[in-house]
Amino acid sequence: MAFYNKVGSLLRQNISASSALNGPSAMLNAVRCMSTKLFVGGLSYGTDDQSLRDAFSSFGDVIDAIVITDRDSGRSRGFGFVNFSSDESASSALAAMDGQQLNGRNIRVSYAQERAPRSSFGGGGGGGFGGGAYGNSGATDGF
Repeated sequence: MAFYNKVGSLLRQNISASSALNGPSAMLNAVRCMSTKLFVGGLSYGTDDQSLRDAFSSFGDVIDAIVITDRDSGRSRGFGFVNFSSDESASSALAAMDGQQLNGRNIRVSYAQERAPRSSFGGGGGGGFGGGAYGNSGATDGF
């Protein structure tokens, strides 16, 4: 029993040391990437990826500019993201473009925030708890 306790203790130390080494660098990397990516809200439905890129390209090298669209209709959802190659470019674009007009609408610009991880529980969509013929191909419950 003492042997297993010792092995468990060594494993816990190794895991915590590994996460301590990888955690901060991964966190700093995420912060670095986030400071170059801007959220742009309040876009008109006529704004596309190219016009968004054109509006922000005067502030620096734009890596990508994406207007988020509805997957069913293909219509703009009214927001997008602009990713710059440097923090300075993103910062100057944010300061200059927040509250300005783009294609007839006042836009809101802020630093993009990491999306919270989605839980596999709750929410909508069935969740895989039986129901109908889906997922029950081997079930023999009288159907």
